[in-house]
Amino acid sequence: MESKSNILMQRYELGRLLGQGTFGKVYYARSSITNQSVAIKMIDKDKVMRTGQADQIKREISVMSRAKHPNIIELFEVMATRTKIYFVMEYAKGGELFNKVAKGKLNEDVAHKYFKQLVNAVDFCHSRGVYHRDIKPENILLDEIGNLKVSDFGLSALTQSNRQDGLLHTSCGTPAYVAPEIIKRKGYDGAKADIWSCGIVLFVLLAGYLPFRDSNLIEMYRKISKAEFKCPNWFPPEVCRLLSKILDPNPETRISIARVKESSWFKKGPNAGRKKHESENNNASSSGTNISYQSDDVPAAETREESVMPKSINAFDIISLSSSFDLSKFFGDGFRKRAARFTSRQPASAIISKLEEIANRLRLKINKKAGGLLKLEGLNEGRKGVLSIDAEIFELAPLFHLVEVKKSNGDTLEYQKILNEDIRPSLQDIVWVWQTDQQQQSQQSETIVV
Repeated sequence: MESKSNILMQRYELGRLLGQGTFGKVYYARSSITNQSVAIKMIDKDKVMRTGQADQIKREISVMSRAKHPNIIELFEVMATRTKIYFVMEYAKGGELFNKVAKGKLNEDVAHKYFKQLVNAVDFCHSRGVYHRDIKPENILLDEIGNLKVSDFGLSALTQSNRQDGLLHTSCGTPAYVAPEIIKRKGYDGAKADIWSCGIVLFVLLAGYLPFRDSNLIEMYRKISKAEFKCPNWFPPEVCRLLSKILDPNPETRISIARVKESSWFKKGPNAGRKKHESENNNASSSGTNISYQSDDVPAAETREESVMPKSINAFDIISLSSSFDLSKFFGDGFRKRAARFTSRQPASAIISKLEEIANRLRLKINKKAGGLLKLEGLNEGRKGVLSIDAEIFELAPLFHLVEVKKSNGDTLEYQKILNEDIRPSLQDIVWVWQTDQQQQSQQSETIVV
């Protein structure tokens, strides 16, 4: 418990108060073991029980355990005493985004960066069956290098919270940011409600004020219900078009997050033409990089040429691969459990050629590294950054190879989709046997909490 020396659970040294919510306070703290800065949310158990919010606290823990993304505040651990519950979370040194917009509108470049990170974070939540339901600048934090971090999942809902009609029915959120269908107290789609709130945030970032403003709450609700707003004259035309599709009062015709990510302003951003031109010039002048172009002038797979020689493998490594004798924990992390492995009787050159063929078809960039390692990287940012796949070749005998395929960056669901729908079927003619078919099935069942 918290002592006079401000040491919590003999593990965290408590510091200044960062904020205060309905059920408790948030403090800055530092781990006495790792010296890492954290934020600790202290929740009063009695108050939670008196107000019947125990299920909400459990749901918040469940949601934050699922939502592990670079633009979402991470929950490190949950501790409890007889009277308190403690959420140990990532510390965002930059504070609330609200403090920035309270000083006035932001530069378009900065607003574009924040909006893109917000949409990527919300899209990731939706892919895990999580709806935030209270997106606003006060619940968006910034880290020490200015990256956005979505926080406060206290009002969030899970897909299983939907009723038989497939909709959510709990009215919640902050009035100026809630979607019209929530105000009307009808069932609503959590994803469509979240994208509306993201649109309000985008407007606030670029304008410095809310799109729907009125001292009379009923009148403000009327404006929201009819989407009566006007973009300032300094808004780029692409932003106005995007906002008109996001702030559509009809959730049935409101733009989806997938379509938002395909919009010209979201994809290109400010100064995109200049940046693209500079990038093309740099690529053209760099040595050792070959870019092939298809008929529509879009770059296909990019390959960095290096000598690729398969790595030799010893008896201990072979033992560690056996499902009956899993000794990998004793022999390092060279063969992690989440890897998919296959053996092939083809020469290494044939395996590499096949992987290059797959990369070209999937429009992935290939980097060839020494020691039989090939890195396949996406050209576009996914839900959790750019997808990167490592394929490492090991020589068991002169014409007998083991290949390990694993995700090194990006979203697990995106990786598994490519692995199971593209890579595995395409490798059929060179694979002797897959070593981890049973393991892959168990991994798929776990992806919801990765």
